[in-house]
Amino acid sequence: MPEVNIGINGFGRIGRLVCRAAIENPKTKVVAINDPFMDLEYMAYLFKYDSTHGKFDGTVETKDGNLVVNGQVIHV
Repeated sequence: MPEVNIGINGFGRIGRLVCRAAIENPKTKVVAINDPFMDLEYMAYLFKYDSTHGKFDGTVETKDGNLVVNGQVIHV
């Protein structure tokens, strides 16, 4: 089965959970996140350190205006 590309509109509580679930699923790939109200550094911080679901066990960083999770570039 081919990989499903996903774009997330909003990176609040639900958007972050969808992103986390999609990244953990090998059949999906998050290609873009749209949230005009959140700065990229804060987006990375909130994804890495979730107060309810705990710390994300992978790598989370920002590079060239994109979010990079486990080496996967996500356009913001």
